[in-house]
Amino acid sequence: MNKKTLILFGLIAFTAIFGCSSNDAPTEEEEVVEEVEETEDDDTDDNNNQNSGGLNADASPAENFDLSTWNLSIPEDEGDGTSVTVTVAQLNDNYENSKYFYTAEDGGMVFKCPIAGFKTSTNTSYTRVEFREMLRGTNTSVSTQGVNKNNWVFGSAPATDITAAAGYDGEMLATLAVNHVTTTGDSGQVGRVIVGQIHANDDEPIRIYYRKLPENNLGSIYFAHEPRDGYGDEQWYELIGSRSSSASNPEDGIALNEKFSYKIRVVNNTMVVTILREGKDNVVKTISMANSGYDQGGQYMYFKAGVYNQNNSGNDEDYVQATFYALEKSHTVN
Repeated sequence: MNKKTLILFGLIAFTAIFGCSSNDAPTEEEEVVEEVEETEDDDTDDNNNQNSGGLNADASPAENFDLSTWNLSIPEDEGDGTSVTVTVAQLNDNYENSKYFYTAEDGGMVFKCPIAGFKTSTNTSYTRVEFREMLRGTNTSVSTQGVNKNNWVFGSAPATDITAAAGYDGEMLATLAVNHVTTTGDSGQVGRVIVGQIHANDDEPIRIYYRKLPENNLGSIYFAHEPRDGYGDEQWYELIGSRSSSASNPEDGIALNEKFSYKIRVVNNTMVVTILREGKDNVVKTISMANSGYDQGGQYMYFKAGVYNQNNSGNDEDYVQATFYALEKSHTVN
């Protein structure tokens, strides 16, 4: 096996070639990433990944999905004023919670998060029901933080960090439907939810948002790239529709309960984000992170997926909910 063997996580098989259709003309960076992908994606077809076949409505999420390298946050009290963390071991012991995390009638994996609830830290503004990648699995002797065997780094990181980490570069592919968004609260917060992230030590290389305003039938998709502190301002990229709080109904937007997929792929300092929908062209955006500071020593990464409620101003019982039908991720290892 060569040096670039991929560790693949996930039980739901995707058949996918990510089409070259895009809102942006191919750039030199896209061509570089496509070259890396050539040998990995030739036998797959992403436009078929909307199929939820194989999911068992009578099974727990851990029986339908490979959750061996995830933990879960839910907005209940851990006992210290912060939210509960469901460990990898607990999650994989057929864990379900009828309020926040359970199997849907179609076998999908439901994440439901109200506005009111406990948060992951005193510095966090919003509640979440969200996975955190834990590459250590159940080996609790490895710290959750740091450049170590629980986390990954960019391929542009120093060689010593690449050796110390669990892997380098990464890809996450998810198929989901957003079922509900908040309809109460401040106009700047209503209707928005984060459904996927890469988190670093203190910042987020990417946060993917779905947002549907109360007066609109369709929702938008956009993402934020946050350079490290001192490396520049946060950058916003609209993929489908607008992130504006007064946006009109987005042309070709995504309705509640409509399945779509997102793919986040990082190779060195290049990140490619793809939105996929059955019967429609892929929407692709490539950005350079060369000046974002994540290729410096000591920076570690982990994926997040689920629902991170971006409204803390509405009614306590108002909520966000999404159902995931597939969730896969991979990294390159030495």
